[in-house]
Amino acid sequence: MNDLEGVSTHIHDKISSLQHLLDLSDLPQNKLKKLGQEVCALGRLLEELETCVGQQKEQLHQLKDLEATFQKYLEDLQHMNDHIPAHMPGSQPPASDGEPTAHRNDARELQPSEVDQGKKPDRSFVREMEFVTVPEFESIPQYMKGRVTYDQLNAAVQHVNTAVKAKYRILQQPLKGLNNHSRKLHARFKEQETKATKGQYFVVEDDVRELAQVKVDKRFQGILNMLRHCQRLRELRGGGLTRYVLL
Repeated sequence: MNDLEGVSTHIHDKISSLQHLLDLSDLPQNKLKKLGQEVCALGRLLEELETCVGQQKEQLHQLKDLEATFQKYLEDLQHMNDHIPAHMPGSQPPASDGEPTAHRNDARELQPSEVDQGKKPDRSFVREMEFVTVPEFESIPQYMKGRVTYDQLNAAVQHVNTAVKAKYRILQQPLKGLNNHSRKLHARFKEQETKATKGQYFVVEDDVRELAQVKVDKRFQGILNMLRHCQRLRELRGGGLTRYVLL
């Protein structure tokens, strides 16, 4: 790039020198005309060269942007590798490329249970949502994603998981071991259950608001819609409530 700019400067200086000579020269008319034509040709060459330099500068800028984007993807992948196992006890192992989330869940549910192996089920187990991967985040339509970032989306996953764990730990405890507030929550949770939620893990907006201490506004509702798109949960409506069921 610097070589092209140097050539451009050199040609420009030559043209200026030739034009200066034309002004001072006493050459015959035909030679002056020929020299003038050569100056014009050099001028056109200079314009083409400067255009080429400009195009190469633009290409260099685009390559730098592409490099920055690629580096961001690498950092996001590293972030997932470093944090998913630590924050998701009992989570599923990552599936191979191209395997739908729903299939991963089905595979987990079809595994032999502890009951089949002659062991008592772990009553303290609570299902959690998997964090959203970078490719899944990129697949979300822009109109749905808006200004929500990748980290903000996975922070919402963590908030929902916090509410789910808090809710089902209360449900797993005997009533006599609960204080008055927890007993009221226990009763509310039971009232919200239906035949369709049997065996499922779900929360409602009040659960997220109270148990995870998160403001549930239109922005958060939009994030829940994004999680539906990523097959992390589904909505189940009834009785004036919207239940967010984990997949």
